Amino acid sequence: MTINDVFRECLDTMDVRMARKLWAETNPHLYQPADDNETLIMLHRARTEASSMSLAQRLYSHAWLLERNLPSGLPDELKPPAEPRKKIVSGVGIIVVATNQDDPYSRALAKAIEQAQSDAVNDAYSFGKTDPEFVKARMAEARVHTMKKLMGSASL
Repeated sequence: MTINDVFRECLDTMDVRMARKLWAETNPHLYQPADDNETLIMLHRARTEASSMSLAQRLYSHAWLLERNLPSGLPDELKPPAEPRKKIVSGVGIIVVATNQDDPYSRALAKAIEQAQSDAVNDAYSFGKTDPEFVKARMAEARVHTMKKLMGSASL
């Protein structure tokens, strides 16, 4: 059995320990994987590029690498047609700080304002209104409404 056959067997069986040993013996002048995990990554990457591997093995290693946000060497013509695409997701951050952390009333007011603003965002999004300016205005209205309700309009 030749060295190439042993390397191919390591790729076929994903034998990390044998691959590390063989690599160290045959290529001591090249970079050596730091640990078994790094070797596993290298085997999966090599498997995606090796035409001697079955398509199923190459596709498995391709998916394994992508799940871990690692680059794959699978040629474009072999990639599945429905590769997951990055998707832009919008979100809203809400932070309300109590003016006096030691005062339970101040903390309760901050929590009520936060909840009202969160409800306003959820309402806007449920009607498909995701424009930042629209959502921002609804949040401001919710804040004022909650403060009036809990503190009275005289203190505003």
